[in-house]
Order: sequence, then C-alpha cells, then structure tokens
Amino acid sequence: MPTMSLESIAQKMRNLDIASFTTVTKGGDLATRPMSNNGDVEYDGNSYYFTFDKSRIVADIEDNPRVGLAFEGADELYVAVSGTAELIRDKSEFEAHWVPDLDKWFDQGADTPGVVLVKVKAAHVKYWRGEESGEWDGEWAA
Repeated sequence: MPTMSLESIAQKMRNLDIASFTTVTKGGDLATRPMSNNGDVEYDGNSYYFTFDKSRIVADIEDNPRVGLAFEGADELYVAVSGTAELIRDKSEFEAHWVPDLDKWFDQGADTPGVVLVKVKAAHVKYWRGEESGEWDGEWAA
C-alpha cells in the first residue's frame, strides 16, 4: 500500500460525515456505533463528535483512549482511521464544531447539560477505492 500525505487522503474523504466509531470496553470487547462528525468534513487528521457525558463512549474513552473510525463513501471509497480520543468539556470549544442539526439531539444546544465533545486525533489512516489504496502513518501538527 503506497504511503500518501494526509492532505491527499483528506481530499478523498471530503464530504464523509457518518463514521462507525469503535472503542474498547472495560472488558476488552470492541463497541461500535454510528456517529456524525457534524458535517465537519474538511479533514485535517482530527475528527469531532458530540455525545453525552454519561454515555458508553465516554466511559470507554476514559478507560482507553485508543479508538477506530470507519467511513464509507461514494464510488466504493472506504477509509479506516486509528487514533486517540480526547474528551473536551469546555463549552468555549464547542462553537467551532456545533451545527444547528445537533439541536435535535441536544435540546438546549451547546448549553445542554452533560454535553461532551470527543476529538479523535488520527495516528494512522488507510483508504481503499476499488483497486486503488493508500495510507498515511506519522506525526503531524494538531
């Protein structure tokens, strides 16, 4: 699989919103659920997801911040991301990633009690589109 720049892979990922977000549970099992990155599709190696503080995903990340994301797009595009999750509870950071569609899940918007922003920083990204494939692995500036 050829090594590519993160920017190259990000171009292929443009407009991908829903990810299968995988965490490791306390018992060591894998737990996966669909999550929206809020239409924040200008991928730079970071992905952002809102959830509730009392959710399973938050408990899993508190125990083990290693996570996986899987995206599927048009034209048989598949992308797998492994990385580290960070929980952000500072509401001043919510605004950059909040979109009105989130109001259907969080009835008081960003002020809904218990809202948490999950930031996933990629460590490794692979993509496949038909016979074409590539990967990015390495350090980058956040």
